Amino acid sequence: MCKILLKHGADVDAIGGNWGTALQAAAFAIDIDTVKVLLEAGADVDKVAGEYGCAVQAAANEGDEDVVRALIDHGANVNQAGGKYGFPLQAAAAEGHSHILEILLDVGAEVNLTGGHHGSALSA
Repeated sequence: MCKILLKHGADVDAIGGNWGTALQAAAFAIDIDTVKVLLEAGADVDKVAGEYGCAVQAAANEGDEDVVRALIDHGANVNQAGGKYGFPLQAAAAEGHSHILEILLDVGAEVNLTGGHHGSALSA
């Protein structure tokens, strides 16, 4: 479906609805195939919009390692601010995804950033 729409000129970074962009929606839905299609089509991996702020925060919220790694491999800023948790690290911490915390910290997530519903990752 996504490939057909993109082929016919759909804006890969269009913002709308609760999820923000198609990439954020696919990341939240743990749809790695759609995430890859959107990334290959040039989706802005750090576009800020919607409930989770950015795609990596949506993926961190859901705890899916494959989606998080795909986004990071395409240059996602793991310290991108926005959304209800403030940062991807807070999203992973709030949802109890320690494996995602490790990934984010290993690639440079700042442990002491504050923002969002819980403030710090430690408070989440």
